[in-house]
Amino acid sequence: MQNLLDLIHERHSARMPYDSRRPVPQPALDQIAEAASWAPTAHNMQNFDILAVDDPNALQAIGAIETRTSPVFLRENARQLSASPEALRKRGTGVIASMFPPAWRDPDADFEAIAAAEPVVPLSHSLQGAPCLLLVLYDADKRAPASEGDVLGFISLGCVMQNMWLAAQSLGLGLQILSVFSSDTVEAAMRRMLGFPAHLKIAYACRLGYPVEPHDYVRVRRPRDAFVHHNRYGR
Repeated sequence: MQNLLDLIHERHSARMPYDSRRPVPQPALDQIAEAASWAPTAHNMQNFDILAVDDPNALQAIGAIETRTSPVFLRENARQLSASPEALRKRGTGVIASMFPPAWRDPDADFEAIAAAEPVVPLSHSLQGAPCLLLVLYDADKRAPASEGDVLGFISLGCVMQNMWLAAQSLGLGLQILSVFSSDTVEAAMRRMLGFPAHLKIAYACRLGYPVEPHDYVRVRRPRDAFVHHNRYGR
């Protein structure tokens, strides 16, 4: 159990560049896929497919896809930011503001205007040299039984993510979820490029590889007594 907790504690979003010259070995991909296959899913639906992209030419083509900054992302991201490590540690949730451009940090800013002023950027800015991209796809036409909005189905996809992430961490691999791949325009471009059918949607994409430097950002969690209640809420 201690080994499992150590692995859970060490797991993190590896946001730094990856070594593009160091491919992810096939046995490592196989182990990550095996971990995903045993994730708990509602009604044992196993409501996912994994599309692994590690061909350099394909990654280069994906990296050339252009995208714009979403004002919704900017607005909701700003609410999670803390101005200093001390404020972040006190808050116990969110991320440090210095990870983002100054214009993105004010929660009261005009994010529509900021997003409109942001340049169009290629997805290579998000990939940051990753030698492998994992797309987790799901069938939007299906849902877990008696689950309004397919909440249980999406929980299942989260379990798949956690299993993959812990497996990658155990193998010394960096992993980061890239939400930009779920946007309609990027998903459409990826579908044309990679050939997955129209009924499958991108749940999330993971950049996978070997970081070129260790992570050095502040990581925080709420203390257990802030969210664990015993027998009655508030205790």
